[in-house]
Amino acid sequence: MEPDKELIVIGGGAAGLSAAQYGARANLSLLLLEELAAGGQCLIIDNLENYPGFPEPITGFELGRRLEDQARKFGAEIRILSARSVRRQGDVFQVDTDDGPLTSSAVILATGASHRALGIPGEKELAGRGVSYCATCDGPFFRDKRILVVGGGDTACDEASFLAKLTDKVLMIHRRDRFRAQKALAERVLHNPHLQVRFNTEARQIQGRAKVEGVLLYDKLEKRTYTEEVQAVFIFVGLIPRSGLVEGLELDEAGYIKTNQVMETNIRGLFAAGDVRSTPFRQLVVAAGEGAIAAHSAVQYIDELRNEAYR
Repeated sequence: MEPDKELIVIGGGAAGLSAAQYGARANLSLLLLEELAAGGQCLIIDNLENYPGFPEPITGFELGRRLEDQARKFGAEIRILSARSVRRQGDVFQVDTDDGPLTSSAVILATGASHRALGIPGEKELAGRGVSYCATCDGPFFRDKRILVVGGGDTACDEASFLAKLTDKVLMIHRRDRFRAQKALAERVLHNPHLQVRFNTEARQIQGRAKVEGVLLYDKLEKRTYTEEVQAVFIFVGLIPRSGLVEGLELDEAGYIKTNQVMETNIRGLFAAGDVRSTPFRQLVVAAGEGAIAAHSAVQYIDELRNEAYR
């Protein structure tokens, strides 16, 4: 029985949309599945200033829209639909979705990663009531309020800089003695007069009843706890790869999918790209490049199945 599609791409961020564009340009019958909205992590970026070809900053939303339009232009079908699991049956993959099973000759996993929680008291209870993982989504609700930002990587520094445009009362803490973010981002935070940075500091509890009212902090050097009054806590402490759709995948110690240099996993015909993949550098431009490679590899794999591979 012929599969429904030659290629199914799961995930509509930069990696998935890039893969969809390249796969569609190669004249594959292609379906991209995205559970929320095409654009993925792009959608929460305020100003994207390091994407090649855009000397002036562009919003992540606009970049995501352009990527989607480009993929559709080349013939990619995009559906807002959740994938539940993927399994290989002979030479065909079955993707179980909320609307039933779909089949394809090859699959690209571009499912990305979700935000990691601190796991401290009050975090889960006050989520959506002052606890957030997206500054561009929720920051405007706390204009001129006192805000705590937790984290020390690229995302934390970028989001803290955005929040500092909304209020001059941003406190940023990091559990280590320096940021792990790229130097340019870190320097921007350290020299922002609207941002106060405290290193060697951890959040121990988020306080409040109906909404966030304060946070209990721990100074690792002085070995003391103290309370700060804040109205919001924005948490950026890493990502959890969404790599659980397929059983038998080879993962690294952090749960990211291992691939070879052409983005193929240990399961033949199954490829991975973007934030879900084990890689030393997670950026939109990297994800887009990996998506293009994954699509190219999928095309070659499908040609081999048809005995049409170029030799």
